[in-house]
Amino acid sequence: MGATSRWTSLLRANRLSFALWQAPQARICRLTSLETERAFHAGSRHCHAPIKSATTPSQTAPSWTPAGSVLGFFIAAGLAYSLATPARSTLADAPDESPAKQRLIRLEEIHEHNRTAGTYWVFRGDSVYDITDWVPDHPGGEVILRAAGGSLEPFWKIFSIHQKQDVYNILESYLIGKIDPRDLVNGKAPDGHVDDPFKDDPARDAALIEHSARPCNSETPISELGSYITPTEKFYVRNHLWVPDVSDAETHRLTIELFDGEEVEYTVADLRKKFKEYSTTATLQCSGNRRSHLTQASQPTNGIQWGIGAISTATWTGVRLRDVLADVGVDLQDPDENIRHVQFIGAEAYGASIPVDKAIDRHGDVLLVYNMNGQPLPRDHGFPLRALVPGHVAARSVKWLNKIVVSDEESSSQWQRRDYKCFGPNVSASDPDWNAAPAIQEVPVQSAITSVCHVKADKLKDSDLAEDSVVLQGYAFAGGGRHIVRVDVSPDEGRTWLQAHLQEDGAKIGAFGSPDDRRAWAWRLWRVVVPVTQVSGKFCIKAIDDSYNVQPDTFEPNYNFRGNLANAWHRVPVSRDDKSG
Repeated sequence: MGATSRWTSLLRANRLSFALWQAPQARICRLTSLETERAFHAGSRHCHAPIKSATTPSQTAPSWTPAGSVLGFFIAAGLAYSLATPARSTLADAPDESPAKQRLIRLEEIHEHNRTAGTYWVFRGDSVYDITDWVPDHPGGEVILRAAGGSLEPFWKIFSIHQKQDVYNILESYLIGKIDPRDLVNGKAPDGHVDDPFKDDPARDAALIEHSARPCNSETPISELGSYITPTEKFYVRNHLWVPDVSDAETHRLTIELFDGEEVEYTVADLRKKFKEYSTTATLQCSGNRRSHLTQASQPTNGIQWGIGAISTATWTGVRLRDVLADVGVDLQDPDENIRHVQFIGAEAYGASIPVDKAIDRHGDVLLVYNMNGQPLPRDHGFPLRALVPGHVAARSVKWLNKIVVSDEESSSQWQRRDYKCFGPNVSASDPDWNAAPAIQEVPVQSAITSVCHVKADKLKDSDLAEDSVVLQGYAFAGGGRHIVRVDVSPDEGRTWLQAHLQEDGAKIGAFGSPDDRRAWAWRLWRVVVPVTQVSGKFCIKAIDDSYNVQPDTFEPNYNFRGNLANAWHRVPVSRDDKSG
């Protein structure tokens, strides 16, 4: 067994340090454990474990990876929680006038050091830090190395978790000196020495509704939500960080880490050559879709205030995850009972996971995707490789995929353990028990009105009505592969109802067109014609899936401070144009 396997097995056998990290009453033990692991990393930085090549799975490939990169992944699970408590504030108790704090360092020396030395220096404000020993513990993994030789601030501003005194205290324990005053402008390093992590991001379509530019978060324009297949350039963009610059798609490597710590690598070219290709049409929806509606109707929520456009549909092409897992030795019929999750890690450090049952389900249709709508994935959507987990919240379909971990635990990332969860209406952002709520996986039934158009009687098509009418159109979607069976529309705030016509595009059975697969991964588009004489107040809409799940009528009972899974009836006020023509 290689070094990676030995240390991974050791960590799995000894859960004490992780339990202590998560227990506020054991802060002293947690600190001791963390310092012990830091010393361990310092001693094992040059240990290596073999990686198997997908082209010769029975032989050891002449490629190596640091064991610390695997261990850092597990250690991050504890540190992500410890950052939220004052457990390590004692590390900042060194005397203020220590010799290290008196050292003056020129900016050029910082840059030169990172070109020639084996350690990593960064600066924040006018202070310089050696973060070499922190890299394995950093919750964002080696992303922090993008700041090596430059400023931490552009990176840390992305994560609100860094903007806490406890985090600053941790950083201070790595202080090695101050920037020489001759290199400062108004007490800080000049802008020319601050790296812009978004400088290589791709250009976006001007029609997208932008909520933030850095990172890019933009929703599909309403005018494009009426197309069954969303044009690729209009597909909504949800980025948590910058877009990684992967120049060569075919040589991009995907590492599969097995439960025993063994690793197997595939290039994208390997995946194309070795496995059968599949295509599926699937809808991806952000957990925050319609968050702004929840905020407006109930209370303030945390997060991007999406409208109805954080949802889109595309045809995706790739290989099945279950086929790849079988190829590396996972028993699909009788998997090890300890294997419960499959974790995905992106090149920019985003991480998430899904239950292993979904990953290996013959009808689960989880794909490793390299094409979108018949073309290579665009950079904003995961080029050159992403996961597609249909029927689940889009946060699990990790982009820029470069590692998969077969594990007994879900991903330790903040996006799995914190961001994508729901709490009761009584729980505030200041006191949630993050461990008490499961991570969001399948999404509930959802629908929205995308178009309201007044039509004269003589212009109506596909209708027997002989009077002026209002034509409504929209989408409906249910997670878990459940079909939309009905869309109810009310022209008078819920007093009376009629059923919309479900268009056939979304009625296709089976992700791959197989007649024995009853799962539906894409939305249903719908249309209804309402006589003007019946219109009063607000239009309301609710969708029903084949398990008879139905949208709630109001947001208040399902309020959660994160604003996730906002799916109450969509209400659209009636305008004068809707009533008269």
